[in-house]
Amino acid sequence: MDEEPKSLWKKSWTGWRALLQGWLILLVALIIILLIWLWVEGKPLAGSGEELQLFGVVCMAVTIIFLLATCIRWLYCWRNFKKFLFGLACFVTLITLIYAEEDWRGWHAWNGFKHEWEAKGEHFDFASVIPRPVPDDQNFALTPVVASCYETYFDKNGHEVLPRNTNIVDRLHLLCWADTSYENQREKVPDFAGWQAAKNMDLKAWQAYFRSPPPTNSALTNSFPTAAQPQTPAADVLLALSKYDSVIEEIRQSSRLPYSRFPLTYNSEDKASILLPHLGALKTSAQAIRLRSVAELQNHQTQLAVEDVRLGLYLANAIRTEPIMISQLVRLSMFEISLQSVWEGLAEHRWSESQLIALDAELAKLNFLADGQQALKSEISFAVEEAGFMRRHRDYATRFSQWGISFSDSFKFRFAICRIIPGGWFYQSALKISRKRLEYLPAVNLETKAISPILVQKADAAASQGTSFFDPLDMLKEMFNAGDFFMGNFLKKIAAGQTSVDLARTAIALERYRLAHGEYPEALDGLAPQFITQVPHDVIGGQPLKYRRTADGQFVLYSVGWNETDDGGRVVDQKSREPRDESSSKVDISQGDWVWRYPAR
Repeated sequence: MDEEPKSLWKKSWTGWRALLQGWLILLVALIIILLIWLWVEGKPLAGSGEELQLFGVVCMAVTIIFLLATCIRWLYCWRNFKKFLFGLACFVTLITLIYAEEDWRGWHAWNGFKHEWEAKGEHFDFASVIPRPVPDDQNFALTPVVASCYETYFDKNGHEVLPRNTNIVDRLHLLCWADTSYENQREKVPDFAGWQAAKNMDLKAWQAYFRSPPPTNSALTNSFPTAAQPQTPAADVLLALSKYDSVIEEIRQSSRLPYSRFPLTYNSEDKASILLPHLGALKTSAQAIRLRSVAELQNHQTQLAVEDVRLGLYLANAIRTEPIMISQLVRLSMFEISLQSVWEGLAEHRWSESQLIALDAELAKLNFLADGQQALKSEISFAVEEAGFMRRHRDYATRFSQWGISFSDSFKFRFAICRIIPGGWFYQSALKISRKRLEYLPAVNLETKAISPILVQKADAAASQGTSFFDPLDMLKEMFNAGDFFMGNFLKKIAAGQTSVDLARTAIALERYRLAHGEYPEALDGLAPQFITQVPHDVIGGQPLKYRRTADGQFVLYSVGWNETDDGGRVVDQKSREPRDESSSKVDISQGDWVWRYPAR
């Protein structure tokens, strides 16, 4: 006769079913306890987020305990323990084989890609993009006044200084907003739209700035020399800036040297840690020199003004060979800063024939298209080098925290994943980012001296596809702060910068024509070859620049701009630009035309 089945409470609790039953019973008990607790406390279930989170944590802990207990119980049997050891050995062997295969596959793919492109003349090793050494006694960057801007951080041999040399006085920072002196009252610094928006510098505002007293109850004093009574705005600005006369003259003497190569820490294993303190110093110097040259123009000291313009352009070119994209962006900004004085002198017909020829000679040296393309290639080498460093050193979070950089939880998770991924995946990452960035190179045509916005947009679209959450490429792009959109934006700024060069040179030729004939020509064809060897064409599309005379005897000269549409010389304001942010124009270069025009008379 069959034995009566035992009840649930009398059965022997063994096996996975018993484990599940025990877990469910405990879970139901916890739910009942939670509901009673909420009822006693008088809290509605919908508003009990913290209690529910606590309940979830307890459930997870109970589940882990049950699983561990089961595993330990299963391993307690010697036969099961031998099975576990065999399975573990197989698993470790499998993982080792997968890592070895992925390491070989990544290395093989990268080297095949590298050899393919080296046969085409491209190089992806960072050493190939480092500027060549120049004689120390002919190097502008090693002169005492210039070296003072970086010797706190690295020496003239490119070795980082640790601890920092705080005894160095940075003399290259002029009108520096970070000073503890009166100059740091940045909110009082006059802001203006610039030549792209056909606006002059407001010397009256600068006069008021230099003559204004420091804030009430402040220990700061006005460190600028001022006259007892207000003079003309130009005279007061020149008097205030006279405190920099000796420094600017020392910079001018240094600029007579034929070479400029800053001793950056190129030999650092981590290329992302290369220090760039000279960029801010050079830019503030360019801003001070621009202000001085504009004041000299207004004070009828045109020869001094032209010499200062040439000095400002030299400072911009002092970083031309640096293989870092941010250096090229700062250089573009410094060039646009220096161009303000050229524009104002042309608008007011203050330049003489000889001065116009000298300015044109300086502008003719600039080729932002070639330099921009080289910067793109250098960024590929930079990414490859950094991928190799990250493959060798996996403590990213620690390094970034030392730099004061913080990341979201999702990126912290990626960092954690990248600590354990095969090294070959970093080769794959270098291959992927190199392929994507090479997509941008055809957009720059050095033979026709043109940039194609359509090809840039196609490269942007291609670069935005095919990435995943766990892809190390995403982490690299975030670290460089130079994602694929940034590459396209860089080329847009390069195109605008080269267009500014071409517009300025054409405007100089137009002014020379006016000096010779008393009016501007009907068309640009009349400028070459007497006033300019060849009239530049539009960088966008390769067609002639747009030109027309206006009823007041002036002209409008423009490129069709990034949208490749002739908007009739319309300029679009940049709505999102922060005040006093001279790293970008107040003109939206993504829309409208890129225009050279003068204020209405």
